[in-house]
Amino acid sequence: MSKARLVITALFVEGQSAAEVAARYGVHRAWVYKLKARYLAEGEAAFEPRSRRPKTSPMATAPATVELVLRKQLAEAGLDAGADTIGWHLQHHHRTTVSRTTIHRILTRAGAVTPDPGKRPRSSYLRFAADQPNECWQSDFTHYRLTRPDGRPGPDAEIITWLDDHARYALHVTAHPRITGPIVTVTFRETVAQHGIPASTLTDNGMVYTTRLSGGRGGRNGLETELRRLNITQKNSRPNHPTTCGKVERFQQTLKKWLRAQPVQPTTLAELQVLLDVFADEYNHRRPHRSLPHRATPATVYTARPKAGPSHDRAGEIHHRVRTDRIDDTGVVTLRVNGRLHHIGIGRTHARTHVLLLVHDLHIRVVDAATGELLRELVLDPTKDYQPTGRPPGPTPKQNR
Repeated sequence: MSKARLVITALFVEGQSAAEVAARYGVHRAWVYKLKARYLAEGEAAFEPRSRRPKTSPMATAPATVELVLRKQLAEAGLDAGADTIGWHLQHHHRTTVSRTTIHRILTRAGAVTPDPGKRPRSSYLRFAADQPNECWQSDFTHYRLTRPDGRPGPDAEIITWLDDHARYALHVTAHPRITGPIVTVTFRETVAQHGIPASTLTDNGMVYTTRLSGGRGGRNGLETELRRLNITQKNSRPNHPTTCGKVERFQQTLKKWLRAQPVQPTTLAELQVLLDVFADEYNHRRPHRSLPHRATPATVYTARPKAGPSHDRAGEIHHRVRTDRIDDTGVVTLRVNGRLHHIGIGRTHARTHVLLLVHDLHIRVVDAATGELLRELVLDPTKDYQPTGRPPGPTPKQNR
């Protein structure tokens, strides 16, 4: 018999007082009165277990926010819909900040998370990335099957990608019936014409990229000849080590997942190319990337820093560096030049904003690390500790509407 029943029996059958019952069973007298009132009002239901959950939860996530977290647009479009990605969209598109832990808890409660204990912990990953845009381009090609007008599987197509190692920016994505050596060379030249000459390339050991494993027969192929002409360093992964080119491999996985999610599947190469162009624009300019600082888009990171070039490029004569920092509460960021610390005014409007400082000798650009917005550009005066904004002191005046 539960203690609650013993208390009720002592009260109504044995006729003891509340104080006597509380002393007899070692409970608080207030609980005895509360149980007595509940028994008189509900009868036997008073003995059923009750939840201790509070009637109100002021700190609970708003139902409207929960609906935003559980939206299906990302998943239905074939895009990533993890906690980090959803948090980025909530902050940038809905002006709502929700922690990653809260989003993960909401998704788990709704059954939208599939446990995968077989995955390696992220702490075991060995990450590497180029320090500047165009410092290294990765390339690979993959297969995708077209669909016949009647819905049956059609012929295979092959998609080649040139990807910037630093920013994960998709420089070139095109579809072809079959990837050959001349096609690789042509796509590389088109990418160079649009984005400049890289310092190096990284590919696997496919014959369209290198002939170094062909036993010396045939000499250099077209891509190797082009790279040598432009003084570009060619790097190749070791056989059976696909993780070396993991960035472009992961890009292709994301691309094919998005393609399969499209309601209308391509029936021709032209239709496939249209979809590839749409995906590249979405991937580069609107989709946040988990591996980039502050979940920025590849386009933001690719345009934020100066581009590298081949070893003979004259940019090496200019002293340049990139610093990451955060604007303090007074709207100032610091930079040391020639051993002297200088304070650069940005404005209180941007307080606590994470920024990149792009330094070319005394020419400095301060860029928002998350959005790529140019916050200030100046030529530093080395004789002054503080570099003023040039605006009059006081709050920013409101514009008349």
